[in-house]
Amino acid sequence: MASTAAAKEGGKEKFLVLPILVLILAQMGTSGDNGALSLAATALTTDLGATVADIQLANMVYSLMAGAFMIAGGMMGTIIGWKKNFRMGALMCAAGEVVLAMAPNMAVFIWGGRTLVGFGASFMIPSVLGLVPKIYHGKNRVLAFGCIGAASGLSALLPLLLSIVLMSFGMRVTFFVLAAYFAIVFLLSFKLPEIEQNDGKLKFDGIGVALAALGLFLFLVGVSRISAWGLIEPFAACPFTIFGISPCLPMAVLGLVILAVMVKVEKGVEEKNGFALLPQSFLKTPQVLAGLAASAITFFFMGVQSILMAPYLQLVAGWSPAIVGVLSIVVGIPTFAFSIGIPKWMPNANPRRVIEVGYIVLAAALATMAFSVTLDSASLPGIVVGCILAGSGAGIVSAQANNVVALAVNERDAAQSGGIQTTMRNVGQAIGIALLGAVLLFGITNNVIDGAKNDDRISEATVEAISERNIDLTSDDAFRASIEDIEMSDSERDALVEVNAEARFNSTRFAYGVGAVIILLGLLTTPAIKIFKKEEA
Repeated sequence: MASTAAAKEGGKEKFLVLPILVLILAQMGTSGDNGALSLAATALTTDLGATVADIQLANMVYSLMAGAFMIAGGMMGTIIGWKKNFRMGALMCAAGEVVLAMAPNMAVFIWGGRTLVGFGASFMIPSVLGLVPKIYHGKNRVLAFGCIGAASGLSALLPLLLSIVLMSFGMRVTFFVLAAYFAIVFLLSFKLPEIEQNDGKLKFDGIGVALAALGLFLFLVGVSRISAWGLIEPFAACPFTIFGISPCLPMAVLGLVILAVMVKVEKGVEEKNGFALLPQSFLKTPQVLAGLAASAITFFFMGVQSILMAPYLQLVAGWSPAIVGVLSIVVGIPTFAFSIGIPKWMPNANPRRVIEVGYIVLAAALATMAFSVTLDSASLPGIVVGCILAGSGAGIVSAQANNVVALAVNERDAAQSGGIQTTMRNVGQAIGIALLGAVLLFGITNNVIDGAKNDDRISEATVEAISERNIDLTSDDAFRASIEDIEMSDSERDALVEVNAEARFNSTRFAYGVGAVIILLGLLTTPAIKIFKKEEA
């Protein structure tokens, strides 16, 4: 059956505006939900008695649910239809926001509301990427994927709008507003055009879904809690140990083992049924792997921003949340401009070269930010330039990342790829937060201990006391307060504050450098991108 989505005008496919707006709104909504949680941190503390650990868990639960079930969401869309899958996800997100608004305590907030929103996103977001290949074709498809990439830039506006609602009406009204937002997205989905449905009965791969969810869950929990629980030696906040060590590494390794088993199982499932949760074309096509790497690296960069830039500017430099919020718009504008501009004005651009340029610009952004931080503050012009470069790089990569995957596989697999692409985003962001968070926090702790040992002003007793602690990223005043219980002279305390400032500065710069190197390693994957147009596949 021919697709009815492609509107023709003079023999040429017309670009449909309303469908892409609906898909952009869906993509922005999930970002708005996460932004609202960040804005509501103080309200959660006062209204529901949340601790910092509770707020961290609320953030993590959404990412874990979304990351663990995104691939399953992509498969469900292929089986039941992408529009049904999209609507099911939007309704679950709306219901989750209602639970968040009415939650009487943090247990309901986290395990009821956040879990439901994350589960809903697992169906809605893969459907966004699944609908694009069904509705748009040729150059219009490239432009549509660019618009979806631009949604991350537009998402920067939502936290600012929600902050006004939060300050004016409170936390609960804010989450009710988000519930109404997702309800509107659900209603607008009925305006999406008719699309071609898959022929025949496709079986749901329950074993594959279970293995993928368990493997991804264990891996994401393991890597995301390294900075809180420890890599090998357990921190004080570690809830349990495995043979005396932190559970992070064993959980992450076990998750990878389960995922490896899942890959082998899925090969047999596809040979038997002709359809699987993880099609072999995703694993055996180098261009698909390069495209998935591009999705992961873009969100790896976002994870780096969330663990390095925002905390340093607020906790150390003392910048207000409003200024940091404005910086998110500085990032968002070029992200939007390049994500849409490249497909629109350079439709024949070489996807490989575009992504390579994006990687280089992203690495340059991290280098600029690294040189913009100072011992106790940051250079505003340098940070602004870094944010502009960051948004530009993210937009450039996003302009082609989804498209290079769709170019390399058949139409059904291209639509189903939305699940694994969004999973790679979550994985990339989790690795960015975990890896750079570990580099930063371990670096600060080790540098403070080494600095104290080599400082003649600090006694051996003080060095021994500080060596038993894990030191977080904090301001000078907060660090001074954290060592009030250690007996030492005022001169020693002043010296230790200076040592911490130096350690904090060096560790932050080093972490930025590690992030830049990892992004540049993405250049090793781009030679695999060889199909530039669908007719070349």
